[in-house]
Amino acid sequence: MHKVGLLGPWARAWKSVRMASSGITRRDPLANKVAVVTASTDGIGLAIARRLAQDGAHVVISSRKQEKVDQAVAKLQGEGLSVTGTVCHVGKAEDRERLVTTAVKLHGGIDILVSNAAVNPVFKKLIDVTEEEWDKVLHINVKATAMMINAVVPEMEKRGGGSVVIVSSIAAFHPPPGLGSYCVSKTALLGLTKCLAIELDPKNIRVNCLHLDLSGLASARRSGETRNKRKGQ
Repeated sequence: MHKVGLLGPWARAWKSVRMASSGITRRDPLANKVAVVTASTDGIGLAIARRLAQDGAHVVISSRKQEKVDQAVAKLQGEGLSVTGTVCHVGKAEDRERLVTTAVKLHGGIDILVSNAAVNPVFKKLIDVTEEEWDKVLHINVKATAMMINAVVPEMEKRGGGSVVIVSSIAAFHPPPGLGSYCVSKTALLGLTKCLAIELDPKNIRVNCLHLDLSGLASARRSGETRNKRKGQ
């Protein structure tokens, strides 16, 4: 007589979880999707672009320098991934427009935007940040992010929806000393995410905010400054 073990259903469920986590049941989950990633020629942005392409998406990367774009595109294409790129300084309207136009011209539309571009030009007490420094941080980290999203939404609507991922930082919740203006800008991105998530929901566009742990940034910056002082720089 055939016996059915009590652990049978649990074993099958666990096998299903393991298969899903290993990617066995999700081959190319982003097949035929088009993703645009800003500031994506190295570091976090490049890693995000690579993973999107590995999951089947056609990815358009960008950076402020053509040389970096060419190098990153060659690297990812050398891995057999569907990646193209163009120069884009997110603070410039014409560059944002070119990035969107490039994605639409090459792949017919846009399904995913990962807004990763950001700057941190100062390391000082918040009270000492100048007006010009505030303008630069807020222009690139907040305003340009909002404008980049505005530029892709019409293209996402044409495809019935899409996904926006805004890259913020854990510093929005736990600001380290010396990075005040940067932390304020990253906190603003959380508010931007909440507002856009509500506004774009009827358009079937998801908006999420990714808070990365950059806790080592301040200490690394201070260590660099200490080394420079010792060298007399």
